[in-house]
Amino acid sequence: MPKLIAGIPIPDSKLAQEIEELVRDTESELLFHHSNRVFLFGALTGRRTNAKVDLELLYIGAMFHDMGLQPPYASAHERFEVDGANAAAAFMRTHGIDEREVEDVWDAIALHTTPGIPKHKPPVVALVTAGVEMDVLGIAFDDFTSEERQAVCACHPREPDFKTGIIDAFACGTIKKPETTFGNVKADVLALRDPHYKRVSFTDMILNSEWPN
Repeated sequence: MPKLIAGIPIPDSKLAQEIEELVRDTESELLFHHSNRVFLFGALTGRRTNAKVDLELLYIGAMFHDMGLQPPYASAHERFEVDGANAAAAFMRTHGIDEREVEDVWDAIALHTTPGIPKHKPPVVALVTAGVEMDVLGIAFDDFTSEERQAVCACHPREPDFKTGIIDAFACGTIKKPETTFGNVKADVLALRDPHYKRVSFTDMILNSEWPN
């Protein structure tokens, strides 16, 4: 029988076990537990909304979604979301997973900080973002029962300083490549954490382009 948390069966295949070991060995405790909560809150959202999702694919997306913040997966110039998506895709391909499913998980990770788009994509994409938004931002907090929230956090606890800790993790993963924050929410992170950061203005780019008019 699979382990249940808040009524959600936790994937326990050989593939899922490999993922758990890889993420635990790569990420901090804060990010490891965050990624597990993202899976659970995403799965709970799917159960509440009757979304039909492959829980193992959701697990892959959730567990890899922040891997791009960490060496050896963090590249020098790509957005961390793309690095995490690439890491997940490479892992899935080595295990012979169907390319359509690889693409869905890639989208789920690459788009998880892009509000307004994932909810219109396949369930695995929508639900990874829903899990992230719940755990980081508290979006739809009251749509989960207190029993669900307590069950999730009992197994994968939020550190007392999770809010500042997750901001620090985002900052550490982007501070060496600030150009990747253009047009996305990580610009807010560096504006808070890096006194030397200068936000690039989209309108300045338009007005100062080489075009005469």
